[in-house]
Amino acid sequence: MIGVLLADDQHLVRQAMAALLSFEDDITVVGEVGTGDEVADAVTRLRPDVVLLDIEMPGKDGLTVAAELSGVRVIILTTFGRPGYLSRAVDAGVAGYVLKDARAEELADAIRKVAGGRRVIDRKLAAASRSAGANPLTDRERDVLRAAADGATIAEIAQRLFLSAGTARNYLSSAGQKMGARNRAEAVRVAEDKGWL
Repeated sequence: MIGVLLADDQHLVRQAMAALLSFEDDITVVGEVGTGDEVADAVTRLRPDVVLLDIEMPGKDGLTVAAELSGVRVIILTTFGRPGYLSRAVDAGVAGYVLKDARAEELADAIRKVAGGRRVIDRKLAAASRSAGANPLTDRERDVLRAAADGATIAEIAQRLFLSAGTARNYLSSAGQKMGARNRAEAVRVAEDKGWL
């Protein structure tokens, strides 16, 4: 029997996944959590074979959680088919990346393959990821774009990140050029659309 831990912030989604997986003779849902902060403790207590992680959850996001887990196979199950997210998930060591619009039997098959030591990646997303290339942003450029996402001024961004205003402006300018953007709002949008933030 393959034990699965579901980690998704939407209660209805978790219930639906648990109900669908209950029809599989060789898969059992051993637990459910709604935040990224709860996953590590649940893994320790419940000892699942596979963890299904959403990317965007309260607390730690799924990609951060995946990078911190050891001794358990992880499948990212998300609505976000962004090449940058896939790249970050692979870097975090996930064994699978499945989109939520997959059929129930595809999800069950992915769980079986991942539990058996194989890797499962959505084919269309893998092709898109190869064509999109690597994330061109440095860690600091990503930090500055994230800080700019809510419309913060240069001074506010600099203060949040403990930078001088000139340094913050330079990082924003560099990130904007790499995104081919005319302004910082467009740079944030492009980077988010590609999953690079």
